[in-house]
Amino acid sequence: MIGAGDFLTAATARGFDFYSGVPCSYLTPLINGVISNSRLSYIGAASEGEAVAIGAGAWLAGKRPVVMFQNSGLGNAVNPLTSLNAPFRIPALLIVTWRGEPGRPDEPQHELMGQITHDLLSLMRIGHIALPDRNEALGDAFTAADAAMAEGQPFAFVMADGSVAEEKLTIPPARPAVWQKPMVPQTGGKLPTRAQILERFLALAGEERAVIATTGKTGRELFMLHDRPQHLYLVGSMGGAAGVGLGVALNTSRPVTVLDGDGAALMKLGTLATIGAYAPNNLLHILLDNGAHDSTGGQPTVSGTVDFAAIAAACGYCHAVTCDSLAAFESLFVSLSAMPGPSMLHVKIQPGSLPKLIRPTIKPPEVASRFKAFLGARALP
Repeated sequence: MIGAGDFLTAATARGFDFYSGVPCSYLTPLINGVISNSRLSYIGAASEGEAVAIGAGAWLAGKRPVVMFQNSGLGNAVNPLTSLNAPFRIPALLIVTWRGEPGRPDEPQHELMGQITHDLLSLMRIGHIALPDRNEALGDAFTAADAAMAEGQPFAFVMADGSVAEEKLTIPPARPAVWQKPMVPQTGGKLPTRAQILERFLALAGEERAVIATTGKTGRELFMLHDRPQHLYLVGSMGGAAGVGLGVALNTSRPVTVLDGDGAALMKLGTLATIGAYAPNNLLHILLDNGAHDSTGGQPTVSGTVDFAAIAAACGYCHAVTCDSLAAFESLFVSLSAMPGPSMLHVKIQPGSLPKLIRPTIKPPEVASRFKAFLGARALP
C-alpha cells in the first residue's frame, strides 16, 4: 500500500499538474489528496466523458493531465477517448479503478465490467498496468506512462482495492453565486442562420481568442468561413466541446469561446454545472440552437422546451442570456466579452447550413498542435 502523498509527489516530479475525475470509493485517498493540496488543481466532473474532455483541454493549454474514474465509467469515456484523444493525439494519464475484480467480492453491477476492464482498455489501444502498491515501483510505472504519452497516447493505471492508504479531505470554500439577469428581450423576427452568426463572430472575435467548435456543421462552417490556428474543430466527441473549453480556460489567460450546439449541449448538460462551479472568468459559451440534429438529417432535438440561459444561470454562470437576432448577438457578444465570466449566450438560429459544405482539410493532430502552440504564449503557470 502506498500513501496518496507518495503518488502525488512522484506524479508532480514527472510534471503532472492537473487532475479531473469522478469519485469512486477506491479513489477517495487520491482525490482527497489532490483537493487538499493547494498546489494542485482538481476539477470534479459530472461524468467520466466530461472529465476526459476537461483533461484534453488542459493538455492543449500546456498541462499534464491525470483523469480518474471508476471502471464502470469506461463506458462513458469510450467516446472521447476514441474520438477526441485518439484522432487529435492528446495524451492523458488515466487512473481507472478495478471494481468487480475477479476473485474479490463486490456488488453485482460491477461483475461484468470487472471481467472486461483490461480487455476494454486494450481494445481502445490504451496501454495499462496495475497502479503500484509499493513506493519503489512508482518510478517504473511513471516511466511506462511517459513513454506512451510521448507518442500522444493515453495510458492507464488500473487501481485495485486497497492500493492507496486513507487520506483526509480539506474542502476549499464554495464560490458565491453572482449571476446577472438577462439583458435583452426576444424580437420574434426571422431567425439568423448559423453561418450569419459565425460570420459576425469572426468579425468581432479578434486574434487573441481561443475558439473550440463543437462537432458537426458548426466546426465545418467555421473552417469554411475562415480557418485560423486559434480554432479547434472537434470532429467527434459530441458534447465534449464545453469540457474542452473549460480545461483550456482554466489554464490560459486568453479569452476562450466555446461554439456549442443544442444537441451537443443536451448530451453533456452536466458540464454547465461544472463550468459554473469552477467559474473561469475568461470563458464565453455560445450555444447555437436550431432545434435539430442538423448533421444527421435534421431530426428534432428537445431544445424547444429547454431554457438554456436559465439552466446556465442556475448552474452558476455569471451572465446568461438568450437572443434571436443578428443585431442582438453582436451587441451581447461585445458586452459579454467585456465582462468577467463564465457567460452563456444562447442564440436561436434557423436549421440548415451553407451549400457545398466541406469538412476541415487539416488533420486533427495538426489542428491540435497549432492550437496548443497558439495557447502556449499565454499559458498560466
